[in-house]
Amino acid sequence: MFKGNLLTNFTFLCALFFLLTVSFLDARKEKNLLRFEFRKLLMGVVARIVVYAPNDYIAKWACSRAFLRIAQLDELMSDYRNDSELMRVCRNGHLSPLQVSKDLFFVLERALELSRRSNGAFDVTVGPFVSLWRRARQTKQLPTEHELNEAKKLVGWEKIQLDASKGTVKLAIAGMKLDLGGIAKGYAADCALKVLQKFGLRHALIELGGDIVLGEPPPNRKGWRIGILNENGKPEKVLELANCAISTSGSTEQYVEIDGKRYAHIVDPRTGLGLTKLVLVTVIAKDGITADSLATALCVLGEKEGHKLAKAYGAMAFFRERKN
Repeated sequence: MFKGNLLTNFTFLCALFFLLTVSFLDARKEKNLLRFEFRKLLMGVVARIVVYAPNDYIAKWACSRAFLRIAQLDELMSDYRNDSELMRVCRNGHLSPLQVSKDLFFVLERALELSRRSNGAFDVTVGPFVSLWRRARQTKQLPTEHELNEAKKLVGWEKIQLDASKGTVKLAIAGMKLDLGGIAKGYAADCALKVLQKFGLRHALIELGGDIVLGEPPPNRKGWRIGILNENGKPEKVLELANCAISTSGSTEQYVEIDGKRYAHIVDPRTGLGLTKLVLVTVIAKDGITADSLATALCVLGEKEGHKLAKAYGAMAFFRERKN
């Protein structure tokens, strides 16, 4: 019946038995579920999973698979790893259309949709500008006008061509650098939650930096208690949420001060400059990929236009903004 070596067959049978066992968990025994929390460094941040499970064996096994899924997505979408699929697209995508994984294609597709709807306030081709500002943070020197103009030639979401029928990506010109830092973590958290749900663990919270994805609430509670932070990092209100995502992005922590002016790590793709306003945006949306990318876009757009865009996505946004 089974082909392959004994070890492979045994592993398959163990996994099958485990999944069948989990699938028969009685929902009426939710009061007996125990709380477990696990942390692991992934995607440049501490990934945290809180889950309610019948025992530590199921909790550890399911969460290890969820962490593995996040790690796999990091291997695909990191702009820090030269061997990632994203960097392969950056190197060779201008030569001919490249077929990419379903995960990367989906994220790029969603990114371009938001770029269009935000009039370029969100743009994953912003990589050349981001590289300039990473250097500026180290050297405390602004990019020159010539450097910004040269980088601008490589930026523009319209320069990405997607072919859904073939699953391919084509870049318009050589030298483009894609940066998924404003969308990939939210998507990874979505995927991690789906892994847990496959193991029958519906009461879960996944946190990746400023991005949180929520499943069913803890047993016998209406929701997960999530604090909305002010610009000083202190909770200004606490909400009870479930089956949604919440992401916070802003210019209050990561910045560089040059000649008495403060520039944030968030770059406006339309100008190439780091934001100079102090802004903190929290978005509540249906899933992580929406909340994560919207939070970044709304920091650039500002409160008036930001609320309009959030409403168009069926999301809720909280703005804390003041002049530098």
